[in-house]
Amino acid sequence: MSRVTLAQWQMLAAVVDHGGFARAAEVVHKSPSTLNHAVHKLEQQLGVQVLEPVGRQVRLTEAGEMLLRRARQLIESAEALEDVAGRLAEGLEAEVVLAVDQIFPPQALAVALRRFSAAYPHVRVQLHETVLNGGIEMLYDGRADLVVSGLAAQGFLGELLAPVRFIAVAHPEHPLHLLDRQLDLRDLLRHRQLVVRDSALRQSMDAGWLKAEQRWTVSHLETSIDMVRRGLGFAWLPDTRITHDMAAGKVKALPLAAGGVREIPVQLIFRDRDRAGPATHAMAEVLHGAVASECPGSRGEVHSI
Repeated sequence: MSRVTLAQWQMLAAVVDHGGFARAAEVVHKSPSTLNHAVHKLEQQLGVQVLEPVGRQVRLTEAGEMLLRRARQLIESAEALEDVAGRLAEGLEAEVVLAVDQIFPPQALAVALRRFSAAYPHVRVQLHETVLNGGIEMLYDGRADLVVSGLAAQGFLGELLAPVRFIAVAHPEHPLHLLDRQLDLRDLLRHRQLVVRDSALRQSMDAGWLKAEQRWTVSHLETSIDMVRRGLGFAWLPDTRITHDMAAGKVKALPLAAGGVREIPVQLIFRDRDRAGPATHAMAEVLHGAVASECPGSRGEVHSI
């Protein structure tokens, strides 16, 4: 057992922070003699002088500065522990499992997580970046508290977060662009299509695949984007991920007669809204808020699936 109590460190910190025993006593509602006794006993127990008189005031000794600096970490940890315990007593979850499809705007996700961290710094977050059925499978298996997906989940209610536009693109020097005319399906079938692999383990699908003979399948959306930049194929990519590349001329929309742009309604789905804890509800709120601030023009609504 520690010879010095946390209360003694707290009283020492109060004396230092408020410039003396008298002022600290007023703030912490203890008598000056109580604080004096606690600090004196702390010095006896440690065998180290932590305070020294300077006129009518006191200041930390060099040893006292080092010890109090470390003690403050203990004080902050104890306060955080009590805060966590209080939130758990109120029903706060220790962890939120969030499955987000890779097509969700990355800037909105980053803003949402930052806001959630500020409000719930002690709640762990498990973020799963999924593709197609991956998030829905986690929902069905009960492995995710919240799912953000562009696919419907049978038997669940979804809230529209934001419509995501997919644009058929290729490198500006890709052979499809060099045709210099309007394109159709037959043109696409002669060239390599880049497809992102479904992350579901059981019921995977090939959404958007045109059954081109040349197909490369990758595991992450960013890999597909990088390959398009390098002229290795064409793909339908979310505009939220390629806005800067298009503006910089690194990728260019294919001049398709039809189907060049697809819109996918990305939804937020609770595993069980009624049983979800306050942190899970807070995560849903920051996701909606982040879409509103980072994706102007998007409007969410609740609808049945």
